[in-house]
Amino acid sequence: MDSSTVVLATRPTMDSLADRAEALHTPLPDHGRARRRLGRAGSLIMLAACVLGSAMLSACQRTESVQRGYRGTNMSQVYRPATVVETTLLNAIPAPEVSDPYDPEAPPISEVFENVQVLNDLTVNEFSRLMQAMSTWVAPDQGCEFCHNPENLASDEKYTKVVARRMLQMNRDLNTNWKQHVGATGVTCWTCHRGQAVPSGDWFAAPLTDNNVNMIGDRAGQNRAGVYANGNSSLPSDPLSLFLIEDANVRVQGTRPLAGENRQSIKQAEHTYSLMIYMSQSLGVNCTYCHNSRALARWDESSPQRSTAWYGLRMVRDINSSYLIPLEPLFPAHRLSAEGDGPKVGCETCHKKTFKPLAGVSMLGDYPELGGPLSPSRFPAPEGAASAADASEVVDKVKKAEAPPLKKADAAQSDQKVATAAVR
Repeated sequence: MDSSTVVLATRPTMDSLADRAEALHTPLPDHGRARRRLGRAGSLIMLAACVLGSAMLSACQRTESVQRGYRGTNMSQVYRPATVVETTLLNAIPAPEVSDPYDPEAPPISEVFENVQVLNDLTVNEFSRLMQAMSTWVAPDQGCEFCHNPENLASDEKYTKVVARRMLQMNRDLNTNWKQHVGATGVTCWTCHRGQAVPSGDWFAAPLTDNNVNMIGDRAGQNRAGVYANGNSSLPSDPLSLFLIEDANVRVQGTRPLAGENRQSIKQAEHTYSLMIYMSQSLGVNCTYCHNSRALARWDESSPQRSTAWYGLRMVRDINSSYLIPLEPLFPAHRLSAEGDGPKVGCETCHKKTFKPLAGVSMLGDYPELGGPLSPSRFPAPEGAASAADASEVVDKVKKAEAPPLKKADAAQSDQKVATAAVR
């Protein structure tokens, strides 16, 4: 081939493009104008992003902190003032019912009401006053008819009456035998219900899933989105059944550095952290409310609230196992989960995102009958009445009749000593 006929492939120059454009009567693009347009568009995007970011930051609630322990240990609580206002309204307490003066001529309760199985130690006036208060606490709209047949108050035909009777026994049991957790503040129906027939904060066991149909394989009870109990994390989605029904130990750190006797697994740690997240959310506190951040596992460096929480876990477990689970056959279908599981209580049922239920205010002063059977000697005895020893014998009989076969806090206290020694 003649070299003169070889055409070299070269990049087109601006002159050649101009010639072509002129030949085609097409103007050349103004690259400077395009760059200016892109610059203006980028500026608008940046401005919109700044405005959106400022709006998002302004929507965030400010936080404050309170130092609760020694400096350097990070034992402080971070809270949002707006949340404190919300919980203050939620923790409001209704005015107590009017109390009538004692009438020594009033007939005994057995002559006025039938089928009274729990509150036999009350007078007629005390009994009626408590029933009115319970209507306000549990069923302010339905009133007495929520539990009773108005044509036959003695009838147990409504399951709500049977449940309410058992809950009264539970109230007295907690205020008498679980003082390590409820203290002198105690609990009443209002502590959980707050004017609702079904208290908020109840929970059901997580439904069983067929893990074989998932592309990721066996989820092992975790890696589920949208689970409130574990703070929407990938941790186990049902820590409550393990710790608030079953008698599982809360463990994260092993007590031995090497293998052998150390049986604390990662799975146990994940369940524990999932439970701790639930407790933190339920009480509206940080981990350092109970633990020293320098040594989370050490009891001797933890706050007193950790021991209170230890008893609380066992108290809740006792409530579920001794009261609510046995009541499951009485609940109608709409009170059960889709899988047929009955409602259970947890930390949030009473606390409702407050470090102490009702901000630590006690209602037992207005309703001492919920603290346990009342002694007949609280009233002046008429001439010829039974002695104080006879009155004490009556109270003992009432206590024995109402006391369910539960594992009490005294036994739990010995369990804690063993657990504490194991951790140390």
